[in-house]
Amino acid sequence: MAVQTDWHNITLEIPFASRKHALFAKQTIEVDAELQPQAVRRTLDVKDNVLIATFSTLTVRLARLTTNAFLENVDLVVRTLAEFGEEAEKGSSKT
Repeated sequence: MAVQTDWHNITLEIPFASRKHALFAKQTIEVDAELQPQAVRRTLDVKDNVLIATFSTLTVRLARLTTNAFLENVDLVVRTLAEFGEEAEKGSSKT
């Protein structure tokens, strides 16, 4: 059986309303490690107000699964920011 050595690379750029929101998303998502670190590599960066996620996977299937899971996490962060972001920022400025 041949060993698979070709990595499949995906880069996603997710714009946010502000750099602060992009950093919040990065910090929230990067807490969870990849379930298969030997087969999936992930880097998260923020440039201005854009969250940049780069994935390298050993299979196309893992690329799809990893991308889907990441986008579900982004969706949750975006909905949370929409619901509580303004209130949380007001509350944190009082301290």
